[in-house]
Amino acid sequence: MVKKLQTARRIVVKVGTSTVTTDEGAARTQQLQSIVSSLASLKAEGRQIVLVSSGAVGLGRAKLGVNHFRLSDLVLRQACAAVGQSLLMNLYETAFTARDVKIAQVLLTEGDFTDRKRYSHLRHTIERLLKLRVIPIVNENDTVSTAEIELFDSRNGRIFSDNDRLAALIMSKLEADALIILTNVDGVLNKEGSVIPFVTDLHHDLTSLASGPSVSGRGGMVTKLEAAEIAMRAGGVAVIANGSTPRILERIFSGEQVGTTFFSDSRLGGKRRWIKYAADVRGRLVINPGARKAILEKKASLLSSGVISVQEKFKAMDVVSIVDHQGREFARGIANYPSHEAETMIATASTVSGKVKARVLVTRNNIVLND
Repeated sequence: MVKKLQTARRIVVKVGTSTVTTDEGAARTQQLQSIVSSLASLKAEGRQIVLVSSGAVGLGRAKLGVNHFRLSDLVLRQACAAVGQSLLMNLYETAFTARDVKIAQVLLTEGDFTDRKRYSHLRHTIERLLKLRVIPIVNENDTVSTAEIELFDSRNGRIFSDNDRLAALIMSKLEADALIILTNVDGVLNKEGSVIPFVTDLHHDLTSLASGPSVSGRGGMVTKLEAAEIAMRAGGVAVIANGSTPRILERIFSGEQVGTTFFSDSRLGGKRRWIKYAADVRGRLVINPGARKAILEKKASLLSSGVISVQEKFKAMDVVSIVDHQGREFARGIANYPSHEAETMIATASTVSGKVKARVLVTRNNIVLND
């Protein structure tokens, strides 16, 4: 685990709002300069860096003189983001230019992840920037997309409701070696308040320790653990650490134990990670107990004969939720047929006398089970 960090060539670093700005929205210039210096040093060692940075809303709020209690107004948050994004990039441009490092701004929306073609184009763009020895600085395009700036709710079904998850999805797509999440705490804390040094399994007891969102940030520890899980399933290492700790990045990549490090030998393939984490679920297939058993125990495909009903509209190649007869999702998969054809297959199987040949609605290698 330590060696994997020491030898990591491609790194995604996510800098949280509390690391970039104060609660009042003022830039933490000295802290930001320190992080930029560390990133420049890592780059000089031959590592490729992608930076995901929060802070635009806070900077914009301070510039406009908006009280943070008014930020429950979504449109106002978008306005603050629009003003703050240029301020944020100006801070980075000044700091990186002083160290002779070129940067690029990459603004994303959920569609860049849910659409598989756009998802692939995203990788090609960032890959080219890295080959040009540029550090891409990524954020959500908050002026046209609301996923990241909406008030956090783990039930809202967003692909990325916080930059933590956005950073993890980028790390997954780029097949980066490490994801570093810098925040305002020293790592994941146990009930006694001590840092948990290593995590290899995100069990229920650990996730129950996660708190809600912070005042200035969006997702709190919940989305950081979700991001760490994605990084682990991508075959990489994730570290949650305190961004205010001096030389924190150098210490992490020198192999020193700081923060909480996440690592697992369990890995999902690229397409399967997209199905599980990035794709937008378009509809639901309710299946009978026999079909559920076949998928779980025999690694079978989902046949039309095993489907009870089709819920909501979807197209062929859309990702659908696969649920049991009680409505509990246990898997997701890519549909081979649109919803109206699937409905016809099911109706035909139930009304025509004699044996009806079942069709494969979801192929097994396009099915990903929930943990």
